[in-house]
Amino acid sequence: MPLLLKRLRGALVTALCAALLVPATSTRANAQDPDADRCWFLCAPELKIEPTITFEPIFRRPVIQELEDGEVVAEGPVPRESIFEIVLAVGIPTTIPRVGFTIETIFIPFGETDVNPFTGSTTDQLGQTSIRDNEIEVEFELNLGLIEPEQTGGWVESHVDIVDKFSPASRPDDGSAYTHKLNFEWDTAFLVFNWLPEEHYLRHVEVEGSLDYVATRLPRAGDVFQDIRFLTNDSPWSFSLVFIFPLAP
Repeated sequence: MPLLLKRLRGALVTALCAALLVPATSTRANAQDPDADRCWFLCAPELKIEPTITFEPIFRRPVIQELEDGEVVAEGPVPRESIFEIVLAVGIPTTIPRVGFTIETIFIPFGETDVNPFTGSTTDQLGQTSIRDNEIEVEFELNLGLIEPEQTGGWVESHVDIVDKFSPASRPDDGSAYTHKLNFEWDTAFLVFNWLPEEHYLRHVEVEGSLDYVATRLPRAGDVFQDIRFLTNDSPWSFSLVFIFPLAP
C-alpha cells in the first residue's frame, strides 16, 4: 500500500507540473493559429470554489475512552459532527475519455480545539474559550468518469477518485505534522439549473454528494492521544454535500 501511494503521488505531481506548462503552450499556438487544438493530453485547467458540509463519521462510530491522569473517566462512541469547509479546486481535463485530474485545497474556517497542535498552547494558557482549528488540507486526485452529463441530458455526472490526501497527522507514531493518506471518493453531481440558457451562470452550478473512504493512516484500536484512547478503529467513512461554483474559465 505505501508503494502504491508513492507511485500515485508521483503521477499526480507530474500531471500538475505538466498542466502548468500545457495551457501556456496551447495559448501561444492558438494565438498563431485559431484553429489549433486547445490541448494535448492535459487541457486548460478549470477553477471552482466549493462550499462543503461534511458529516463524519458515518456507518460506524469508533469507541473511545477519555483519560484523566491515566484513569478512565468516560467511555463511549464519538459523536457524529458536521464540518463546514471551503474547497478551492483546480480541475484538469485530459484528452482521454472519462479521465481527469483535480488539485484541491481544503480550508476549515470554523473548526475549534482546546490545544494548538503546532505550539502546544491551551485555551487556559491563552485565556480563551477555544482555539480556532482552521487546518488546511491538500488533495491530488485521479478522476475516473462513470456517468457523463451527455448521457443524462446534462443533468447528472458521476465519477470515482483515487486521492493522495495530505492532511494533519492522525496516528501516534506519525513523524510529521501532516501525512499522506490514500483516499477513495465516489462523487455524483446534479446540474440543478440545467434548464437555464447556456450563457446563464447558474446553469453550470452543481450540487454534489460525495462518499469518502480514507484507507490509510487513521487511528487504530489501542492508539492513545494525550487524554483519548481508541478502543476500536476510527471510521474511514464520511459523506459531503458540496455546492460547486465555477470561477474560471
